[in-house]
Amino acid sequence: MSRPLMRLSQGQLNLLTACPRRFQHVYLDQLASPVSPEQQENMAWGNRFHLLMQQYELGLPVTRLELASEVGLVEAVQMFRATAPELFGDRSPDFRPLASRPATFRQSEHRRSLELRGYLLTVVYDLVILDTEQAQILDWKTYPKPQNQQRLAHDWQTRLYRFVLIETSGYLPEQLSMTYWFVRGSRQEITAPKPQYLRFAYSAAEHERTRQDLTQLLDQLTDWIGHYTNGIEFPRTEELRGTCNLCEIAPRCQWDAHRIANSAYEWSDVTSIAEVVV
Repeated sequence: MSRPLMRLSQGQLNLLTACPRRFQHVYLDQLASPVSPEQQENMAWGNRFHLLMQQYELGLPVTRLELASEVGLVEAVQMFRATAPELFGDRSPDFRPLASRPATFRQSEHRRSLELRGYLLTVVYDLVILDTEQAQILDWKTYPKPQNQQRLAHDWQTRLYRFVLIETSGYLPEQLSMTYWFVRGSRQEITAPKPQYLRFAYSAAEHERTRQDLTQLLDQLTDWIGHYTNGIEFPRTEELRGTCNLCEIAPRCQWDAHRIANSAYEWSDVTSIAEVVV
């Protein structure tokens, strides 16, 4: 009897790539990672922004009271509208969208799934715009624009989101682009910053590289799960690459007590936390 399909997101693929043992503890052992109050606050703000953008796309009324419920939210939305009017089209001041252009499919929180190597790869696009000539994936990021563009290019969100759309549509890779919009600045900024963006094109060569990398990673995961059912834990980053930074699950990885006691746990930066959308 075949096992049920395991659903995998870009966040899970990123964690699996960074440290298989940590993936095991979080998703198989179901050991929750602690989240700091600041991270909780940033995640709540991001969730609120995503929800408002979804309401806006659906044509639902958005009141000023809703916008004022989170510090800086109304300013961020207004600045985003002023910076990228092409995303909003001809819309009225009370945030009600007019009809989309003919022959264009446009949807917020658009979900797609793809079965590959016995896993169900699932993506949720903040906004997808599809017409007869091109496909656009747009993603709202509620942290400052990162300095390292290459790091984001290699992130599994960038790779998986483009891969799944091509595999589940009739578009060629060259017809697809993915754009990240960074709509919130640092906490030190007094006024809402002008949103910035990073756009990633796509190609047939990148698509095939992603297919190969996904196939290899998923086959490894299948092997690790097989060993796990026989009592063998997933490998640690140290065992795979010779180095390992301490994280909150270090005690479970049997680090010696002295090193743990004298080393600060390396907490994930807010930019590495998957944005949870309500």
